[in-house]
Amino acid sequence: MYGAYQQPPPQQAAQYGYPPQQQPQYGQPQQQAQYGYPQQGAMTQAPPQQTAAPQQPAQVVQQQQPAAVVEPEPTPAEQAEGGTIYVDTQHDDMVHDAQLDYYGTKLATGSSDRTIKVYDVSGNSYSPNATLTGHSGPIYQLAWSHPKYGSILASASFDSSVLVHRESRPGEWILVKAFVGLHDSSVNGVAFAPHEYGLTAAAGSSDGRVSVLTHEADDSWTVEYLKDTPLGVNAVSWAPYGVGTPKEGGEADPLPPRLATGGSDNGVRVWVKNPSTGAWEQEAFENANPAIAHKDWVRDVAWAPNVIPGRSMLASCSEDKTVIVWTQGGENGAGDTKWTPTVLNTFEDPVWRVSWSVTGNILAVSSGDSTVTLWKEGLDGTWARVADVEDAAAGGGDEGAAAGQPQG
Repeated sequence: MYGAYQQPPPQQAAQYGYPPQQQPQYGQPQQQAQYGYPQQGAMTQAPPQQTAAPQQPAQVVQQQQPAAVVEPEPTPAEQAEGGTIYVDTQHDDMVHDAQLDYYGTKLATGSSDRTIKVYDVSGNSYSPNATLTGHSGPIYQLAWSHPKYGSILASASFDSSVLVHRESRPGEWILVKAFVGLHDSSVNGVAFAPHEYGLTAAAGSSDGRVSVLTHEADDSWTVEYLKDTPLGVNAVSWAPYGVGTPKEGGEADPLPPRLATGGSDNGVRVWVKNPSTGAWEQEAFENANPAIAHKDWVRDVAWAPNVIPGRSMLASCSEDKTVIVWTQGGENGAGDTKWTPTVLNTFEDPVWRVSWSVTGNILAVSSGDSTVTLWKEGLDGTWARVADVEDAAAGGGDEGAAAGQPQG
């Protein structure tokens, strides 16, 4: 499922004129479990009901919103684009991210107005579900967990924190965990790992580190830090779950978790969790064609779902106006550890986001000209544009969010 596109996530405070941060310094990982979160005003208690999700006592942060359903009349152009839904988010400032959940029935948007708005989506209509508060700075990225753990939403913010909310009952959300002061600078990206690895998320920050947040069996959370690039991490993406070569008995061990990052040093990095030691280690990201590489900040990375056994595929986009698709293994042989880059396209504006379809054969690209283009790989390995999705509020991304299904 695609996350719907919106405005680029700013990373530097001075770049956007935000007031200086005054965040508590974060100490050792074990100290993070001590961080609580200030209670919200006018809260109503709701009992946790998800059996598979964390049951940590917490306050309900939002009651159900009025159930008025907005049913926009699609124009012929919208119908041709696959039934695009235009959502008037009612945010008071720029929208930085919009994400659909696993089933595509809930849409969450994050904004510079420091709120998250959640909507129930059905067909060509949507209705307000909740408004979540708690961040003290712009919210740059959102991530939904797998529904195995319930309806759980993580948010990354300029305020150096990550908040984790869960819907306990329709329209009622509980603050499960507040990682306040998680980083020393803006948190720019957050993503949940494949559900087979447990309830785990990663967050990338301008302080140059990636934090891996893991929910344990005793309902506590642990945090591990990866030192990525001192210039700042803009995006994180998990590799899909996979298994290795089957043994003689016919069983195969699962592959260790892998994590890709995109940084302000123009680079892409890959981390892997050592199955023997449990420690995260940086893989050598060897470019098979050094002439093809990003020349400006990497704004997003997206690991493609498994399509060809033994092949890993990554997409990265940059302010240098290019999207590069990186492949490892597959037709080159499982033992080939080099990453082969292919320039998908050079755009006329910086490229902010990339997102794969659930089948892994279509890539959505969000660029600075307020459009989303859909791309598909041909049998010869070349990429071709198959569709465009234009933003109805071109040049005014703070006015609404667009969510749609790709065709083809």
